[in-house]
Amino acid sequence: MKSKSNRAPSADAARGRRRAASEIKRNLRELNNQVALLNNQVGARVDLRPLDLDCLDVVAIHGPMSPSDLARRAGLHPATITGILDRLEKSGWIARDRDEADRRAVKVRALPERAGELFQLYSGMNGAMDEIFADYDDAQLATLADFLGRAAAAGRTATDELA
Repeated sequence: MKSKSNRAPSADAARGRRRAASEIKRNLRELNNQVALLNNQVGARVDLRPLDLDCLDVVAIHGPMSPSDLARRAGLHPATITGILDRLEKSGWIARDRDEADRRAVKVRALPERAGELFQLYSGMNGAMDEIFADYDDAQLATLADFLGRAAAAGRTATDELA
């Protein structure tokens, strides 16, 4: 049987781990809020609704895709995506390209000539992130990248389950 003194560090360690995990979750929520507020400011500067900006980012990150793929990735109804794509195309952010083999098939792609506008608006955040990265060694950055990738995957799974 373990003595009480042997159990205390284990209980303390478990409590510390729970506190650390709670703090990480709280900080992720705060980061999410701050990024949403930043996106609202950026969207207002380029006359994009927050959801339009989100969908544009999905297309920019994942490359050309069909509107139905975008709807799935964004967790939105196809009719909602149609309205978003109409606005993005009208304002010159995306293009809809027809497949040469199957003229009914459409791929949506972000137009790179507009990317500079967004890059400039996000430059303050990107610069601040670069300063933060400088405080971490390569192994720590790899751990952070792994954590954030896995957290994003968990978010996609949770979104898919609710959609």
